Amino acid sequence: MEVQDIEIIKASGEKAKFSLDKLHSSLKRTGANDKIVKQILNKVRDELYQGISTKEIYNRAFALLKKSKSHLASKYKLKKAIYELGPTGFPFEHFVSAILKYSGYKTAVGKTFQGKCVSHEIDVIAYKNDTATIIECKFHGEQGLNCNVKIPLYINSRYQDVKANWKNNSEKEVFLTEGWVVTNTRFTDDALNYGNCVGLHLLSWDYPKSNGLKDRIDRLGLYPITVSTLLTNREKQFLLSRDIILCRELIHDKFFLDHLGVSETRKEKIINEISLLCD
Repeated sequence: MEVQDIEIIKASGEKAKFSLDKLHSSLKRTGANDKIVKQILNKVRDELYQGISTKEIYNRAFALLKKSKSHLASKYKLKKAIYELGPTGFPFEHFVSAILKYSGYKTAVGKTFQGKCVSHEIDVIAYKNDTATIIECKFHGEQGLNCNVKIPLYINSRYQDVKANWKNNSEKEVFLTEGWVVTNTRFTDDALNYGNCVGLHLLSWDYPKSNGLKDRIDRLGLYPITVSTLLTNREKQFLLSRDIILCRELIHDKFFLDHLGVSETRKEKIINEISLLCD
């Protein structure tokens, strides 16, 4: 059977034709060289069968990458690592805040603002020059769930309520200019149409094209601590609870690994892995 005739099952339950080009692109994004990419493509192709899940394909490619170079496997698992920030979504808000900080914004998480009608706790407020941006984060803890039109509808109404009363809030010298919706999954077509129509800034895993969440993370080297292939889940949760959200934050605060009782040899491997990621 030809590779192009293989049907795969996506996380949403939908069926799709397997694409060797998509797998090739996702492997190249990690920085893997042509030799490594070719070896993995050949091995994965040999193990394909009708009805294989995208999860199985991912797990196979991930294991082969990890065997080759662990920091490449870390990059490859970026999407899964974002899901691992859950289950509350609170670390995701801090993650979005951190990305904006490295883009030149001053940010605060979980501030309350009085609207014209009611008060609103805002996920992230970002300041640059004399302007303010309200950012609401929609986190999904599992694959296959997209952000539907109800989300931008709801967030736009909150944004408009806060904006109507903005001059009465403490930030009188700052102009509220934009409302954002950020999700770790994807927007439905209706969500995109409505959000763009009312002037919301929409940011998802792969939207806007070439400037989505994954593109910004790769470009700025702002990988969440959950991408590490060397830290255990318990260690990652400990670090998240100490507000170590980004890999580069752990490089500056290595003493947390001492609190976890990590040996010097293992600590060196962990720091080396995440240093290669952040370069």
